[in-house]
Amino acid sequence: MYRTALRNVLAHKGRLLMTALAVMLGTAFVAGTMVFSDTFAKAMRDNNSKSYSDVSVQVVDRAAGSGASARQKAEGGSAALTDATVQQLAALPGTAAARGVVSGFTGVADKKGDLIGQVWTARGANFAPGQDGKDPRYAMVEGQGPKTAKEIALDRKTADKAGYKVGDTVRIAANGPVIEAKLTGLFTTDDPVVNSGGTLTLFDKATAQQILLEPGRYSSIVLTAKPGTSQDALLAEVEPKVSSGRQFDVETGAKLKADEQEQITKSSSSLRTMFLAFAGISLFVGIFIIANTFTMLVAQRTKELALLRAIGASRKQVTRSVLVEALLIGTVSAVTGLLAGIGIGAGMQSLIGAMNDSMPTGSLVISPVTVAVTIVVGILVTVASALLPALRAARIAPVAAMSSGDQPVSQKSLVVRNTIGSVLAGGGLALIGYGASTGNGSGRIPVALGAFLTLIGVFVLLPLLSRPVVALVGPLLRGLGGMPGKLAQQNAVRNPRRTAATAAALTIGLTLVTGLTVIGASVNDTVDRAVTRSMKADYVVGAANGMSLSEQVPAQIAKAPGVAVSSATTTSDWKLNGTYKTVTGVDAAALDKLSDLQLTSGSAADFGNGRLLVDEKAAEKLNVTTGSVLNVTFSDDSTGQLTVGGVFRPGGTLGSVVLANSEVVKHEPKPYISDVLVKGKDGATDGLKQALKDATGANPVIEVKSKQDIREDFSQTITFALNLMYGLLGMAVLIAILGVVNTLAMSVFERKREIGMLRAIGLDRGGIKRMVRLESVVISLFGAGIGLLLGCFIAWAINGTLKSSLSGLTTVLPFGELALFLVLAAVVGLVAAIWPARRASKLDILSSIKTD
Repeated sequence: MYRTALRNVLAHKGRLLMTALAVMLGTAFVAGTMVFSDTFAKAMRDNNSKSYSDVSVQVVDRAAGSGASARQKAEGGSAALTDATVQQLAALPGTAAARGVVSGFTGVADKKGDLIGQVWTARGANFAPGQDGKDPRYAMVEGQGPKTAKEIALDRKTADKAGYKVGDTVRIAANGPVIEAKLTGLFTTDDPVVNSGGTLTLFDKATAQQILLEPGRYSSIVLTAKPGTSQDALLAEVEPKVSSGRQFDVETGAKLKADEQEQITKSSSSLRTMFLAFAGISLFVGIFIIANTFTMLVAQRTKELALLRAIGASRKQVTRSVLVEALLIGTVSAVTGLLAGIGIGAGMQSLIGAMNDSMPTGSLVISPVTVAVTIVVGILVTVASALLPALRAARIAPVAAMSSGDQPVSQKSLVVRNTIGSVLAGGGLALIGYGASTGNGSGRIPVALGAFLTLIGVFVLLPLLSRPVVALVGPLLRGLGGMPGKLAQQNAVRNPRRTAATAAALTIGLTLVTGLTVIGASVNDTVDRAVTRSMKADYVVGAANGMSLSEQVPAQIAKAPGVAVSSATTTSDWKLNGTYKTVTGVDAAALDKLSDLQLTSGSAADFGNGRLLVDEKAAEKLNVTTGSVLNVTFSDDSTGQLTVGGVFRPGGTLGSVVLANSEVVKHEPKPYISDVLVKGKDGATDGLKQALKDATGANPVIEVKSKQDIREDFSQTITFALNLMYGLLGMAVLIAILGVVNTLAMSVFERKREIGMLRAIGLDRGGIKRMVRLESVVISLFGAGIGLLLGCFIAWAINGTLKSSLSGLTTVLPFGELALFLVLAAVVGLVAAIWPARRASKLDILSSIKTD
């Protein structure tokens, strides 16, 4: 029987080619993901490990810098890392050297005034030379380190990007006005910020403290242990010296390195998990192709298998022979997929390097786990997919050797199948409905489980659905294709299970693509309505790094030519009736000119007199109405009371709680300024936009955005995420296309006699081609249509679970894109039919009629 299985594989290698390709593509996706993630993670770990080569113990001040919250600063009290702290720690018995480190955001403008690189990788630090005038962390390759407030040094890569040379004037900005400084030196470093494509600007110590922190203060202190002193021993000496301030973190270099490598591992694992999830979808689609292929092979070899049973083969032997065929195909395909996956991993690494030449690289990592997982997954998926066809093969009676045609499907099996499918689909729909009705995140698990059950249930019911659905397009097929169209319709419903199995692969892909598209369109629409409805301001001025604007910026903008009214918007985290809420501050006189809060109760007349405005959701959560008094705990831990002056509809851009800035500054003298809203005398004009930029000193860190800019930013983010998902789902769609090609090719083979008879009674080659093409299009559109409906329904349910976090979210159906998906599905059907149709039209009439 094993020799028979091997002979069958070799005899049907053409018909098994698409199955092998499906398995190969799925396993290649798995292997490529694992190779790439392992390689990337190792390169990142190797790169970042250099950062702690001279660190024995590090003391970090969490409350240092503008990024610290008011609560952290309050907890820290007057404690800080200063020169006195550095000297104190340097005098410890186990300390060989101690240096103070200043670090914070610093953006660098190119010669056009635009920010170099990404805002989250722009850093500044202090140049700390030793007695020889050199800082071992930053090796100067040209010029020298900065010595005065008007001097800086740049990393070599940043200077090369912008075309700066030593002696040039460079414009930089931190969390304040633009600074023009002379470039005195270029350096190289193994700092991860630079190695990952960021910018690093060096100042002298006093300037760095002034710009990035505050005079005399360090963000951290790095200690190097004396020979013979362990890091743990030095840590024990350091901790008592800095324990008075609760905002200090004290760790050994080894612990910091281990923590960072663990974080890198977690990040790469998250990336791997996402990719593997899509690889799993591709393999799941492949299951339908494999099962369909073996089902058709078993049906085509009914006489052969029955003859084996007649000459003494047991049912177990027949089952094993089919499974051995699957094992051989799975093994060969998995090994091929592993090799292809290694190539994919190498290609992805090269692509990342081409997109960002600063990303760390290293040799490919091909772990034993990758090899084992890829081969085992390939074999298991193939064998498991062939299990049901193998069991059906064992049930073929020996007497079937004397008959012809497929074995009839019993009415009982159809009833059982349809009952199971109905139960699964009904239960899944119920779970989806329940999850959507919750209106918050608690419904996401029921929706996910319900979506899975519904998909499985629909797959089981697809044969039942195929007949009425295909019948609906029958008149269209006859109108477009005449007799070939009628034959295509009959062929599509002749074997509903085969049609369903082929269409199911496309259904999976279209369900996911449609769901993502509808969710993306819905979120885009919600953001667009929020910006359009609630925002009267023409421009929003904010920091690109998300940090607080300098106190001078609102005043500078107010004086800009063309500005009619402006207001800083501040944010504060206060405890209202025991619940933390973000309170947005706006100038009382400018509120109605810059924003449109649609009040449902109360009035904004007393807004400037210390009365809060809250949206309906916040009011419900806080259990308040207009006139209610709230107990407030402010950021400095002082307490007080505020009265609710009105309630407005949710979904605006100002947040859920709004208060006049004049009241905010009573409790926060230096509030966090998130942005500045601006209304122009002549509306939004290019002249006003340029005037706002000029008013801020053409600061590369400050962005001036119109309503359209804000909408486009959200839209681009969503579009990027959707395009990434579409790309990852591309493999599943490709495998689905192979499934259509495979089914049609095998269908042509088993219908050779029928095709020969059609040719004999007058159907020409063109008619045969049209018949196969239209059959392919019908199957593709059937699968795509079911996928579109499922995707829209699941997207509606997911949107229901997002309403609590995105006010005003409603489900929007992008009919243009959905129609495009159907058109593309039809094109997929046409493309998939090219080879089978060509093959069918070239069959010899006499030899086809004589086919047994």
